[in-house]
Amino acid sequence: MRRAGVAALFLTFPALSQTEITTFVTIKLVIMNTAEIKLDLFRRIDSLKEKELKNLYGKLIELLEHPKYHLSKAESQAIDEALECSDYKNIQTTEQVMGEANQKYPRLKFK
Repeated sequence: MRRAGVAALFLTFPALSQTEITTFVTIKLVIMNTAEIKLDLFRRIDSLKEKELKNLYGKLIELLEHPKYHLSKAESQAIDEALECSDYKNIQTTEQVMGEANQKYPRLKFK
């Protein structure tokens, strides 16, 4: 929703708080169909200045051609810990891991 749309909501429903407006806009974005999303993107892109457009274009093409996944700190730490354990030959078999998991979480079904 464009800024004018948010302003219109304030005028239409003056009792709404900023949080309520933000929630409404967020929900609206979640339930948009593909055509609405494309139209919204087109309108936002169309309103950009030349420099902003070129900057966005480069980032968008890079994202589409080379999507990257960035590990969270927790994921990175878990990988480092696993590599460190494997360096010290502290390796368990699948059966050992499954047995420990079944003991710790008996109500879960592991495959």
